[in-house]
Amino acid sequence: MHSGERGSKSFGALLRFFRERAGITQEALGNHVGYSKSQVAMVERGERFPRGQFVESADEAVGAQGALLVVADKEFRTSGLPPWTEDYLAEERRALGLHVYQTQLVPGSLQTESYARAVYASNRCPTLDDEEIDRRVASRMERQQLFERKPTPSISYVLEESALTRPLGGAATLKEQLHHILKISELRHVEIQVMPHHREVHAGLTGSMILLETDERDHLAYIEGPSGGYFVSERPDVGDLFGKYGILRAQALTPEESAQLMERVAQEL
Repeated sequence: MHSGERGSKSFGALLRFFRERAGITQEALGNHVGYSKSQVAMVERGERFPRGQFVESADEAVGAQGALLVVADKEFRTSGLPPWTEDYLAEERRALGLHVYQTQLVPGSLQTESYARAVYASNRCPTLDDEEIDRRVASRMERQQLFERKPTPSISYVLEESALTRPLGGAATLKEQLHHILKISELRHVEIQVMPHHREVHAGLTGSMILLETDERDHLAYIEGPSGGYFVSERPDVGDLFGKYGILRAQALTPEESAQLMERVAQEL
């Protein structure tokens, strides 16, 4: 299993065994490790990756004497991604709908390997070593499964034109990236639109956002910044973000116009 996926049934079963042997409820364990009762249940069912210090804290709380640490080490491969990113990826992998507005870069789920490597290589404070970059690029490439999985999710993107013209990694990398986006845009369940430079104002000037329709048909928004990310699930805030995204799509170029723009940019490189 990889971190950020649905966890491990083996780890979950072992956790439940030790928890019940210790006479501890899911709610009590959750209070100890900083999870809700439902989140503990998801870990035990193998539906959630135990992020942060969950494994260490749970092992101590249920008296597993290191058994949970040993199984977790075998079951979960460290991707090197921050915990908030892992939480988001877990939601993305099972979402029925994904809608992304991005301002600075091509979104991670659309990136080619060369482009993703250029993104991580440009990191400063801290600078990532080659091994760490390799791990993060591999994790990012796994996200491409989003476009092929079942049930088929409904996916849309609104991308600022500036994100599609910045030659990150060089002209050849950007050209390959644009061709990849054009290929993805041909999928029937994906629509990609561009917000052109010439539009003076639009509904997304406050920043990027990712909107999700969960596997339980709930609406969820994810906002990420340089030092962390957070979910928005309460109304009216999540409703306002979905409304804002709808306006963005109306203000952007149509999918056909967007494809033509990307083709022109690629031809000029």
